Amino acid sequence: MKYLIPSLKLVTTAVWLSCSVSQAEPAAELSISDLVTQSIQAFDTPGMSIAVVHQGEVEHLAGYGYRDLENQLPVAADSYFRLASASKAFTAASVAILVDEGKLSWDDKVIDHLPEFRLQDPWVTSEFTIRDLLSHRSGLVGGAGDSMIWPEPSGFSRQEVIHNLRYLTPEFSFRNNYGYSNVFYITAAELVARVAQQPWEDFVAERIFQPLGMACYAGDVPDTAVANSAVGYGRRNGDYFSIPRNGIDGKGLMSAAAGGLVCSAAEMTKWLQYLLEQYQAPNAAYRVFSQQQLDEMWSPNTLMAVTNRTRQLHQTNFSAYGLGWRMQDMHGYKVVHHTGTLSGYQAYVALVPELQLGVVVLNNGSDSGARTAVVQSILDSYLAVPEPQNWIAFLQQEREEREQRAARRTPDLPVGTGEVLLPLSAYAGYFADRWFGGIEILHSPEGLSFRSERMVNKVGSMEPFADHSFVIRWHDPNVAADTLIQFQLDAKRQVTGFELMPHRVQVGSRHAYRDMAFSKVADSAPATVEAAGDD
Repeated sequence: MKYLIPSLKLVTTAVWLSCSVSQAEPAAELSISDLVTQSIQAFDTPGMSIAVVHQGEVEHLAGYGYRDLENQLPVAADSYFRLASASKAFTAASVAILVDEGKLSWDDKVIDHLPEFRLQDPWVTSEFTIRDLLSHRSGLVGGAGDSMIWPEPSGFSRQEVIHNLRYLTPEFSFRNNYGYSNVFYITAAELVARVAQQPWEDFVAERIFQPLGMACYAGDVPDTAVANSAVGYGRRNGDYFSIPRNGIDGKGLMSAAAGGLVCSAAEMTKWLQYLLEQYQAPNAAYRVFSQQQLDEMWSPNTLMAVTNRTRQLHQTNFSAYGLGWRMQDMHGYKVVHHTGTLSGYQAYVALVPELQLGVVVLNNGSDSGARTAVVQSILDSYLAVPEPQNWIAFLQQEREEREQRAARRTPDLPVGTGEVLLPLSAYAGYFADRWFGGIEILHSPEGLSFRSERMVNKVGSMEPFADHSFVIRWHDPNVAADTLIQFQLDAKRQVTGFELMPHRVQVGSRHAYRDMAFSKVADSAPATVEAAGDD
């Protein structure tokens, strides 16, 4: 369905920001309301909710734009969004509570609490700590195992995700590289559940949300919150389209600990206020976790690269990941932050502890420029940057340059014959990978189609490419890029299995399908089939 955003009503505020368009042009002042309104229009974002906390007070709290374009429902400060990866801070906090209680340590071995935990390397398995779970230094490539999580809804349980870690091949040495991981945050949540002897969702609700008075949700979402939730949107060919698979429909997500919590900007102010209070008052009695554990979460564990761009824009000298949080220096101040990206939702949480400043931005679009422009402009204002960047203009220019480079780039698409060597029916059947599960290749008068048994949105049509390979065109193009499926044959020219890979010339080894190998199990899907080769 196509949607248009009507003109937006501005909301005034007393907080003002300086944004210079160029060195030759004098600085122009923008209210936060004007900044947000211009940002969501510039970066094709239906709506946004924002909160600014400073020195214990909420200085700005408002919603802008629309949470539901079809029904023209506006965003309010209490509208609900998915936090995406900003959820990871709450997962780390759930561990911190148990550390305070002496029930575990950050440096406990994972297998001491989850004996079933296994990675490919036995030594890494035996040495892997809870700190390693939360600091993205496993040796796996970024996003390894995400095929079990997204696109929602996932057909994998958290226990299955943990079991299948053993099939993921490391690319780097253990603790040597930053490699962003969602599966290890899911593992951390299960570890908390095991130690606390209650579901992780319940633990977060009882030990974090309730003490802070936060009406936020790690599990199922009540109808009242669903009714006030934002619809997630993407944009294609100038038109908006909704992304219902990530929508807030009342059901908790398997991926909650990695990126599925539901909250509003209004409720997140309580989280920001608590974090800044704990930083400032080390001797205060703690309601959730101690200042000692906050220091642990906000201390570097894994170094991250500092690009020339970041160094020039923010005068940054260091960047690192702690436990559920990123951190870097900006213009002489330590900034603790985390973004969140889920198709249809964007989040950005940033704190400057020394200034007692916290900012949260939640929106229901798919362009990160909107959140970045707003948060960075606000930070520049409070950090008193002498010559602040016009972040809207800067990020628009970067987007335009990326699009121009992409237009000039030679297409990285292989060229096939458009024909295969066997009748289409010869490729049909039921196939299985030892950890990803079953796949049906279905033959009909319209051709071949692909259907994943576990990930129900992984459905597509198969277009003959060449020899024994096809291009999978996903029915929902927002699910994944076109994928090449390459069938294997035995000496009798019978299909025995297939592999998946990105549909491009330069494939590399770090793609989502690298650890999958599907074997043919039957000519059609039986009622129950165990994954081939499972141990």
